[in-house]
Amino acid sequence: MPYNLYNVKIDSGDGCTKKIMTRETYHHGDLKNALIDAGIDILSKEGASGLSLRSVAKRAGVSHAAPYAHFSDKQALIAAISTEGYRRVYEKIEEVVREYQHDPLRQLVEAGWAYLQFALTDPDHFKITFSGVVEKEKDYPAFVEVSRKNFELVVKIVEACQAVGALNPGPSNLVAVGVWSLVHGLASLLLEGQISHAVLETWTVREMLVHSLNQITRVETGLDLV
Repeated sequence: MPYNLYNVKIDSGDGCTKKIMTRETYHHGDLKNALIDAGIDILSKEGASGLSLRSVAKRAGVSHAAPYAHFSDKQALIAAISTEGYRRVYEKIEEVVREYQHDPLRQLVEAGWAYLQFALTDPDHFKITFSGVVEKEKDYPAFVEVSRKNFELVVKIVEACQAVGALNPGPSNLVAVGVWSLVHGLASLLLEGQISHAVLETWTVREMLVHSLNQITRVETGLDLV
């Protein structure tokens, strides 16, 4: 049985608009995504304390009982939001690994770029995904699985780079943490407006990424990648 929703664009205050689903005819397959979008919007503005299945239902324009078709409680919704974020990152990085399977250094750069693109194009979802707000993670196997797969993919890229001498030798999981920290740190600085305007007016984000990665690689990635 379809629900009735309509699409509404909301000004996020930073020159961008977000779209959430309210009353318009749509099917069950869209309800989950509509609730996730509404949850992201609430979490970004009010934090976890402002989120409830009732508030999400109201924001999505459905009955108070509707969310329970997909989520048992608030934490299940937060876990679903984070799981979807990790899934998006994984699919993009997996695509990078396939496309540049014979060029590990390019994999490193493009994986970092895919991560930054998620952060810059959907900052609210990005922040929630990597915020650590999911409680009792083991209760949500899909979340545990996709987060594990993401890290294993980063380790795979690191090992490929180490094999060709592009990254220093050492425990690949620890090197992967270092790489992730570098890229995530750059994303956080950009999202929090902590990078000087003088830098932002001189260099593109991709140039900043490549230069940052050049600080840890044993081979220059080269400006041809920017």
